[in-house]
Amino acid sequence: MIIVVTGASSGIGRATALLAAEEGHDVALLARREEKLQEVAAECEERGAPSTLVLPCDVADDVAVEKAIGQACDEYGVIDAVLHCAGVVSYGRTEDTTAEDFAQVVSTNLLGAASVARHVVPVLRRQRRGALVLVGSLLGHIAVPEMTPYVVSKWGVLALARQLRIENVDLPGVRIVHVAPGSVDTPIYDNALDAAGGVNSPPPPSISPERAARVIYDQIGSLRGRLQASVQTSWTNHGLVAAFRLAPVVWDRAVGPAFQAVSRRRGS
Repeated sequence: MIIVVTGASSGIGRATALLAAEEGHDVALLARREEKLQEVAAECEERGAPSTLVLPCDVADDVAVEKAIGQACDEYGVIDAVLHCAGVVSYGRTEDTTAEDFAQVVSTNLLGAASVARHVVPVLRRQRRGALVLVGSLLGHIAVPEMTPYVVSKWGVLALARQLRIENVDLPGVRIVHVAPGSVDTPIYDNALDAAGGVNSPPPPSISPERAARVIYDQIGSLRGRLQASVQTSWTNHGLVAAFRLAPVVWDRAVGPAFQAVSRRRGS
């Protein structure tokens, strides 16, 4: 299979690309940093990928996304799956977050996902088969303080996936799947935009990027992803979503102190 992975330079995207390579697939790698992509491409080839294609691309740039997807089609003639893992996170109260940081998070996470979908879905429809897996977040189902741009963007990705499923229901061979990782131990926390000067860490219980990658990869041919609005990466997610929906008053009062205790440390 020909598998395209966005956000492939680190974290969940890198782990997903390496897993696809281990499974014996050709992989096209998208991310902003070409030098990091070249390193991941070399790792993919060492792990069994028949071929790799490095496509430097900022998913927030619609023209760049169109070009990258076109290059993948030209190189391989077909795309079997696109696993969209690119994302960025920010911290800080809504009123303290700069307009630039808010725009960057929404542009990368939500508008980037929309750009990928706009250029990938026509390819899948022409082929009458293939999968687009959008990696959202547990925070696309619940709310936490001091992460408004990220939460808003990930709720939007969930809505985008649902819209795409409705619009492509006429072609059973075209699969649109939303995967919602919870806490995953990746460099995204170290690289977060932070208006509050905090030091951030994945809240427990966190899972490895490899475990998240396995869930994402497994959606390529899984019936589960077609039947569920969103596939969670751990059972803990289901409990948190239930608490958010069933006890909103308790959630709103408790989530702030809990979030500060497990995930946020103020900078000096």
